Amino acid sequence: MATSIADQVPIAEGLFTWPSNDPRLIGSKCSNCGVVTFPAQSSCPACSSTETENIELERRGTLWTYTIQCFLPNRPPYEGPETAEDFRPFGVGYVELPDQTRVQTRIKCADVEKLRVGMEMELVVEKYIEKDGKDVVAYFFQPVEELE
Repeated sequence: MATSIADQVPIAEGLFTWPSNDPRLIGSKCSNCGVVTFPAQSSCPACSSTETENIELERRGTLWTYTIQCFLPNRPPYEGPETAEDFRPFGVGYVELPDQTRVQTRIKCADVEKLRVGMEMELVVEKYIEKDGKDVVAYFFQPVEELE
């Protein structure tokens, strides 16, 4: 079982800082109009400028909207460790990062029925699947407060 940082790889290069004790999503900011995007882009979707710079995004934001996925994902990038036998519904939504952008994310939460628009969310990076003897790590957002 892979456990050391050397045995961990990100699900995709350039999405978040890794390895890191304080992982951050990597977005881009347009030098011309200030629009922030995630994932990072080489041109601005708002003004078409190619003057963008990569920035580290905030770790906390608010749940802007969400849905509960009640079926097993069947293709990348959403397929994960679940099987038909152990699948549990999970949240998928957008987290709004203050003064930056909205990020689409899988929501890590023990009880998806307790998710609410507006709740404070926090970035976590952790093992998602194991592939080729390595732990593949991905980003998720989870509620900051313990759900009761």
